[in-house]
Amino acid sequence: MLSVRDLTLFYGDAQALDGVGFDIGEGEIVAIVGANGAGKTSLIRAVAGMERPAGGTIRFRGADIAGWPPHRICNTGIGQVAEGRQIFPSLSVMENLQMGAMLPRARKRFRQSLDEVIALFPRLEERRDQAAGTLSGGEQQMLAIGRCLMGRPELILFDEPSLGLAPTIVADVFRIIRRLHEGGMSIVLVEQNVSASLRLSSRAYVLENGRVVAEGASAELANDPRIRQAYLGL
Repeated sequence: MLSVRDLTLFYGDAQALDGVGFDIGEGEIVAIVGANGAGKTSLIRAVAGMERPAGGTIRFRGADIAGWPPHRICNTGIGQVAEGRQIFPSLSVMENLQMGAMLPRARKRFRQSLDEVIALFPRLEERRDQAAGTLSGGEQQMLAIGRCLMGRPELILFDEPSLGLAPTIVADVFRIIRRLHEGGMSIVLVEQNVSASLRLSSRAYVLENGRVVAEGASAELANDPRIRQAYLGL
């Protein structure tokens, strides 16, 4: 479904990604793990079109989308739930959801998408006229996921979905991700909670200094002594 090869990315003279490659098949959850500064968010942003790679290919369903603008990438079927949620704080909950449905691929199925999002997150219906910036952190994350789903993605890129949330809310977010996967959604998960991401995913890639240094079945990586010491603190 998605195939990334030899991806390089620079911020000025600083190299963030150095020949990164990974794949995700239809209906998979694939985790990208690594220490802070390893290049995880840079990778997600490059795939989403938020950063322009210096080289390499990003193929989604066979088309090389590397360097495409974000709105065009979204319209192919790739959605992103960005780090820090990135909602529109002055707009209402409903207006944020409407913003997610502005893509040509999503407009004709707005009502169906809205019903599906509300069924997944009933709290958003209760808060529909409330300014998004006044929601709790957990509610804002629900809104960020809901807004992404309004675009009817086939693949969702999650970037640190548990960041800054209370443990009980984190558990809710992971349950939602699992539920989306069980519904057939393909998911790339970048998550600071390495243990949780390896439990959720079927396969994983480990980034270090902008390079993939390990890959394989998530269960095997979780039991790898090097991975456990370096990333799980065990």
